[in-house]
Amino acid sequence: MTADDAGAETDAGAASDDAAAAADGSAVASDDLGGASEVADVLPRPADTPADVVETALAGRSAVVAVGVPIRLLPAVLAARERSSGPPWRIACRPGVVEALSRALVLGTAVAEAVENDEIRVRTGEPLGHGTGGTLFASPDRVDAVVGPRGDRTLATTAVDTDSAAADTDPKAVDGARTTAESRFDGASRATVEMPSRTRLLAHAREVLDDRFADDLAALLASLDPGEFGRTTEVPDRTLLVALAARHDHLFRDLRTWVGTDGVGIAPAQEFTGDRQALVDRELIESIKVPMGPGRPMLRLRAVDDALLRARAEEVPSVLRGRFALPTDADGRIRDDASREGRRPVWERRRW
Repeated sequence: MTADDAGAETDAGAASDDAAAAADGSAVASDDLGGASEVADVLPRPADTPADVVETALAGRSAVVAVGVPIRLLPAVLAARERSSGPPWRIACRPGVVEALSRALVLGTAVAEAVENDEIRVRTGEPLGHGTGGTLFASPDRVDAVVGPRGDRTLATTAVDTDSAAADTDPKAVDGARTTAESRFDGASRATVEMPSRTRLLAHAREVLDDRFADDLAALLASLDPGEFGRTTEVPDRTLLVALAARHDHLFRDLRTWVGTDGVGIAPAQEFTGDRQALVDRELIESIKVPMGPGRPMLRLRAVDDALLRARAEEVPSVLRGRFALPTDADGRIRDDASREGRRPVWERRRW
């Protein structure tokens, strides 16, 4: 992938200038690519040209070292790594990125899976600056720097040797930029993704809950975009997991055992009570008290909404979004006037 391939309107010398700037580590970084934001705040974005360009540029590369990687580009890096082989890629993310992954079910579990499989190694470090926009991808024979004005980012490429006249050829700049990237990565702080890998997430779900729930969850994770169902979205990840459990009549206690800090650690168990109540208030599920010997009765989650019950796993998000989009009263229940139209006989409904 060259600067021309990406639609950049820069001359060939710009790429080597950016690589040289990276090599001497100069300037102050810009964080307009999503530094310490919540994943849901920056993903997904339609027609995300920089992400598409990054994935194409990195696919098939080996021994990649990246610095200043924002949340917004992590899905592209993961997708490119899946299409590549060789030793683990070393990724230094911007401050706040790894911490934000602990609240992003879809992207966080995907990154944790790649780390667990030794496909990538993740750290936290400061971005570069100058013309690179703070983000640089270096491999032994090529350097790609994020360039361009804010809102119109693309890649400029410097290569050791290339058949394309559009990419600048400057072996010294490539060596210098890669050395700087490696030094920045080595100096970055080690970071742990506080989300379970998908393999561990699903294996524990089969153990604590059952295969049907785990199969639903696997299909759902495979169908969702990286920024969906984070901790700050309108329908958060906790609500989604409670709804999935209710489709299979699981005990609320068992769900919280699986998902809480003593289980896979997605979120503290006590945080799921509000999500359960929100689903009950919207008439999607019910909580049935089940006597289980001495002490307080357990709550069994049961889906009561026909659409939720009949939906395929990948359709559950649409069901939840549709119901949560309806107006509610002060108690959190759906207002009568919001749902009455759909319940009246067809011959009494208003025609438009």
